[in-house]
Amino acid sequence: MSTDAVIVTGLFKNREETLAAVQKIQEQGWQVKEVHSPIPDPELARALGRKESKVGWFTLTGGIIGFFSGFLLAVFTATRWNLIVSGKPILSWIPFFVIAFELTILFAVFGNVLGILTQVGLPDKDYEKNYEPESSGSLYGIQVASAPKDVAGLKDLLRRTGSLKDHKETI
Repeated sequence: MSTDAVIVTGLFKNREETLAAVQKIQEQGWQVKEVHSPIPDPELARALGRKESKVGWFTLTGGIIGFFSGFLLAVFTATRWNLIVSGKPILSWIPFFVIAFELTILFAVFGNVLGILTQVGLPDKDYEKNYEPESSGSLYGIQVASAPKDVAGLKDLLRRTGSLKDHKETI
């Protein structure tokens, strides 16, 4: 997007109107920059051509690493210090699962945070500049990029597709 582009935001009542508006806007040749929804919506993501998130794979990888790290830590400490209690075996597998479970949770959280930081594109300095707070409650917001000369046509299209109120503009 060039530096002289204008972001126009339209608010919609429900998901169906929003999906129809996104399709109509894209058919007319404008670029939908973002859609804000009160709840996650896979259909809106597909309409925008978004890929599935890879954050879950980071979480899974962290969990697997944590599980094996916990098990290896318990085995290492048990074999390093041969503390035989009441004739029980040194490698007592069942209690090792407690340590493995705890480290699974810890490393899964670390993997999740790493995935969010590397995959989501945080922090975005311009996010609040174009954000419409009403789209966090019950409304859906569509942000569309436009050249300054085409803003009037874009606003008219948004009104015709069912946008509720005057449109916020930011440059």
